[in-house]
Amino acid sequence: MVTSAPPPSDSPAEQLLSIADVERETGLGKDTLRAWERRYGFPVPQRDASGTRGYPRTLVDRLARIRRALLAGQRPGRLLAMPPAELDALLAELEPAPGAASAALDISEGLAALRAGGASALRHWFTRGLARMGLAAFVVEGVAPLTAAIGEAWADGQIAVYEEHLYSEVLESVLRAALAPFQAGLELHKPRVLLTTVPGEVHGLGLLMAEALMTLEACHCLPLGTQTPLDDIVVATRAYPIDVVALSFSSSLDPGQALGALAALRAALPPAVQIWAGGASPALKGLQIAGVRTMNHLGDIAGAVADWRRDCSPTAD
Repeated sequence: MVTSAPPPSDSPAEQLLSIADVERETGLGKDTLRAWERRYGFPVPQRDASGTRGYPRTLVDRLARIRRALLAGQRPGRLLAMPPAELDALLAELEPAPGAASAALDISEGLAALRAGGASALRHWFTRGLARMGLAAFVVEGVAPLTAAIGEAWADGQIAVYEEHLYSEVLESVLRAALAPFQAGLELHKPRVLLTTVPGEVHGLGLLMAEALMTLEACHCLPLGTQTPLDDIVVATRAYPIDVVALSFSSSLDPGQALGALAALRAALPPAVQIWAGGASPALKGLQIAGVRTMNHLGDIAGAVADWRRDCSPTAD
């Protein structure tokens, strides 16, 4: 429990920022700030001469640094209790060395950790990489190419089936733990995204990586897991309601089956509901179906979200 309140403004005339200004500058939602104030006693707004509540600039800057640490996988309870100097030291420690991010997850290091210490050692190795890189870079520059390398190594017989399964299970647990602070601590906005795979597509890691990046973009995410029947996807889309159906396709799914599922879903879903399809399936190369956006790289997700928010003019959440 955080017991110390932030120091008062340096001057009674210091301008205070509204909670809406704080949300816009830091990316931390109003509900999150209020929940933290109730639970941890921080941040505590002040009142100006007219009695209006607001936040001094020094406090807003500290909140912005806290969010940077959140993006690096740190937990809010620890961060909110840190004095500013200790928080700055943590951020300096987490800052990756130039050029280190893309090389931070090497398959030989991961397999060495797994074979020497099992799942717990691999989890520790992943967690260190997450803290050093931050969640977005960890997914896009670390986990995505590493997962592709693991798949190739398995296909070539360089790793055993049980090692590939352990890799997937440990990575899933690390990603879900890393997502928890964002899912509970950020103000969410449209689009509302349903994430799943079609029947026959059993691989879900790509889906989870996409969910992580969409969560960082403050999207409402509804993950349904793998192999959801097409009729159920349509029903769920209407029930919530959903703006985007995001589908992951691996190279193991028959391309004809992937194309058939995409065409059937596009015909069954309302025209306003977009379909985003990504993954390694050859069916997605050169695909041209009206209302289906293909993504060749996880890094394309941020642009897709920005385009949707610009073009679709959503109503208030």
